[in-house]
Amino acid sequence: MNEGPRRVVVTGSGILCPLGNDVKTVWRRLLAGESGIAAITKFDASRLNARIAGEVRGFDPEDFIEKRAARRMDPYSQYAVATARQALDDSGLDIAAEPERIGAVVASGGGGLGTFEQQSRVLLEQGPRRLSPFFATMMIPNMAAAQVSLELGLKGPLGAVCTACAAGANAIGDAFEIVRRGAAVAMLAGGTEAPINETGVGAFDAMRALSTRNEAPQEASRPFDAGRDGFVLGEGAGILVLEELEHARARGARIYAEIVGYGMSSEAFHVALPDETGEAQARAMAAALREAGISPDEVDYVNAHGTSTPAGDVAETRALKIAFGARATQVPASSTKSMTGHLLGAAGAIEALFCVRAITDGIVPPTINLTDPDPACDLDYVPGAARVMPVRTAMSNSFGFGGHDVSLVFRRFEG
Repeated sequence: MNEGPRRVVVTGSGILCPLGNDVKTVWRRLLAGESGIAAITKFDASRLNARIAGEVRGFDPEDFIEKRAARRMDPYSQYAVATARQALDDSGLDIAAEPERIGAVVASGGGGLGTFEQQSRVLLEQGPRRLSPFFATMMIPNMAAAQVSLELGLKGPLGAVCTACAAGANAIGDAFEIVRRGAAVAMLAGGTEAPINETGVGAFDAMRALSTRNEAPQEASRPFDAGRDGFVLGEGAGILVLEELEHARARGARIYAEIVGYGMSSEAFHVALPDETGEAQARAMAAALREAGISPDEVDYVNAHGTSTPAGDVAETRALKIAFGARATQVPASSTKSMTGHLLGAAGAIEALFCVRAITDGIVPPTINLTDPDPACDLDYVPGAARVMPVRTAMSNSFGFGGHDVSLVFRRFEG
């Protein structure tokens, strides 16, 4: 093995989200500016103020998981296993040949919320003796990672991250560091979330954090627009295969991009609101660029956190201005949450995937519904339509409740 930090490349990807159940479909619809937001169908939302969400549709867990095993998984774990299988198939990686050298880090902000809700009803109505023996193992936030390991036969490093809306990005960054230091030759990394139930939607509804544009759901998520009134909850999962460069080369793998930077910071400000100055978010971006050995002038595209919240979008705009200085107005920075909704712990994972695709395909996705820009959000947010352009370096930002700030940097692979 080479001495010093290894180079780490992306060799596979998988996704489930409100725009579709495979990478090709999701990427096509994203570039077309289509919205996956609609009225909630998974439960009766009539008691809530916000009655719209980005649901995964047409997903059958038995396409990926044996029936008995699937019944013992919360949907958030099912989504993780399904996308992990997609990513593994895409990569062509042979786990059976070296299972101890391949692992996973899979994030979730909420874990098995649907299971928690259902079993809480059982507890209240029938008592503790009627609880399912699988309650704990379906609910806890590490179980998606565990199920990926069990279903795929991974015996290398295994981790789970729970840092709210930054979790998926943290998982990819942590897996990057594991491969980089030589503790594994490959890692499956990403995030998963299944919060479209009365508990999940109700929790954010109670905070008045969600958009209530119930009559126009496809227009509800509108990052950086003056008319934004909150985020739209989404669900799904995204997984990347991160692989040590020489290992990928030795087996003739297709290399989509290289991951080169991972930066984190803490805001130490508030449990839910961002620091309006953007200073901490800018520090995360600067840390990622510093690790990558890249100057702000070299970044071609930013996938913004862009949640469509009044405070969050302004704070991120300020952070981008700090991080990029005078060049901030020249860097396209779109929010794909305008189409997918906010997938919480899975958001950073699918958005990292979008950065990789922007690099490989030379096109960046738009921010839809940005028809009346907020004067305080005055950067190039790629309004309305995808933009064909060369992308050598892309940054993905993810900022979580509690002040968890994460930035990832991907670069076109050059041997």
